[in-house]
Amino acid sequence: MSSRQPRHRFPKFQALSVLLLLVVVAGWGLFSRISAESALTSQAKESLIPTVVTVTAAAGPGNEDVVLPGTVQPLIEAPIYARTSGYVKNWYTDIGSPVKKGQLLAELETPEVDQQLHQAEADYGTAAANDALAQSSAKRWQALLATDSVSRQDNDEKQADAAAKHAALASASANLTRLRELEGFKRVVAPFDGVVTARQTDIGALINSGAGNGAALFHVADTSRLRIYVQVPEAFAPLVKPGVEAQLTTAVDPTRAFAAKVVRTADALDSASRTLLVEIQADNSQRQILPGGYAQVHFQLPLSAGRPRVPVSTLIFRSSGLQLATVDQTQHAHLVDIKLGRDFGTSVEVASGLNAGDLVINSPPDSLSEGDQVKLAAASKDKL
Repeated sequence: MSSRQPRHRFPKFQALSVLLLLVVVAGWGLFSRISAESALTSQAKESLIPTVVTVTAAAGPGNEDVVLPGTVQPLIEAPIYARTSGYVKNWYTDIGSPVKKGQLLAELETPEVDQQLHQAEADYGTAAANDALAQSSAKRWQALLATDSVSRQDNDEKQADAAAKHAALASASANLTRLRELEGFKRVVAPFDGVVTARQTDIGALINSGAGNGAALFHVADTSRLRIYVQVPEAFAPLVKPGVEAQLTTAVDPTRAFAAKVVRTADALDSASRTLLVEIQADNSQRQILPGGYAQVHFQLPLSAGRPRVPVSTLIFRSSGLQLATVDQTQHAHLVDIKLGRDFGTSVEVASGLNAGDLVINSPPDSLSEGDQVKLAAASKDKL
């Protein structure tokens, strides 16, 4: 006897399988949609977090090599003019000639002054003779007055005449001395030890006395020691004082340095350039530095050690004042108020409000606020 099978069992199983499959597909679709929405929401939130580049605030050095251009001049330099008028008879030194004080540079012919000297000598002789006669007459009349041989009025006239003649003699003597001095100026001599740097005359040239009547005959300079004038910026002015050591380099040999020292300062800033005029001096007995050019002056100046420096692109200018944006370990931004020290062009010194080693956001976005979360760029931990 055969068993009796249910007629509709297999169709029910298929329906159940299809229903289960539909439930799984619907569940998977719902799960996928929820996951996509969650991922999209997370991505949207992630995109709102700005990615920033940071730099590490580096501590400034204790000393800094400040290099400034300087103008090199001789310790003493003077144009040599003639003190009397005439013609150049001869010259004895040319450019580059070393000279000693009192050494003859040139001789002049002064015919007019020579004649004036002869006239002054004759005038002095006349005045001396008149003075001698007047003094003798005055003595005799004074003696006659004692015996009442002459009147007091006549004696007074003789005494006054003697005094006038003596004054005329003094005047003639002074004029004679002046012309003799002018005769001495026919010899143009060096006023100090040095070297002739220019000759602007020649034999036969007409020379007028004085600095306002033509070019100088010679220029003499003492180049054994040099003056170098430097314009020091206001930020470094308080650090440059008399006695501060310096080093000079020139374009002739930039690898060689010459010792120098600050001898004086203007002790006041120039109102136009806001710089301090500083004079330094250097030994040049070997004539290794040529005056008249430029030199690079190196100062080793003590700075405020430990003050951090940051690029100028990190600064935030807002109505609340000057700020920087730092990043903490949880990658949250913090706005800090700062005060600046010296300005170095591409970077600035922070006097307060920042510590060396702090992470500072470079070129922070305008919308950045206190406590905002940020993402650090991959290569954003380089120091300044």
